[in-house]
Amino acid sequence: MAWVLLTVAGLLEVVWAAAMKASDGFTRVGPTILMVVAMGISIWMLAYAMRSLPLGTAYAVWVGIGALGAFIVGIGFWNEPVNALRIGSAALILLGIIGLKVSA
Repeated sequence: MAWVLLTVAGLLEVVWAAAMKASDGFTRVGPTILMVVAMGISIWMLAYAMRSLPLGTAYAVWVGIGALGAFIVGIGFWNEPVNALRIGSAALILLGIIGLKVSA
């Protein structure tokens, strides 16, 4: 159950990061509210998952899911650049997440 919560918390981190970008510096109310709500739920789920997962593993996986997801959303919605170095770097983050899950 902790891993499911951690995964959802990481996906919510992607939501709040994208909402933060969409808020245009907190000048748009809708995305700002979405950001605050998603952030609160994400952190609560992370804290709950940490009750049974090691701190370093849980936090690194949460950040990794958020970073990788934000990378993908940035490319898909904000036309951020795609090149071999960026893709390779994102792949390393994914390998790190997998490695932490396997070693847990």
